[in-house]
Amino acid sequence: MLTIYTTSWCGYCTRLKRQLDQEGIPYEMVDIEQNPQAEQIVRAVNNGNATVPTVVFDDGTAMTNPSLRQVTEKVASAA
Repeated sequence: MLTIYTTSWCGYCTRLKRQLDQEGIPYEMVDIEQNPQAEQIVRAVNNGNATVPTVVFDDGTAMTNPSLRQVTEKVASAA
C-alpha cells in the first residue's frame, strides 16, 4: 500500500488523493503537520524540504509530487 505524506492545505495532495480514489488505488495518508516523525521522513527524502505530496511505496522508494500516471505505473510494475 502507498503512503502519502500530506498536509491539510495542500491542493496537489487533494488532487492526487482524489485521483487515486477514482482509480481505486488504496493508500495510507499521513499529515506531516500532525506527525513530526512523518515530517522527518519527508525531509529525508526531499533534501531537507518538507515537500508534499510525497508518496512512499512498499519497496521504500519515494516520489515527490508525482502525477497519477507516475504512481499507477509504479504500482503496476510492482504487481
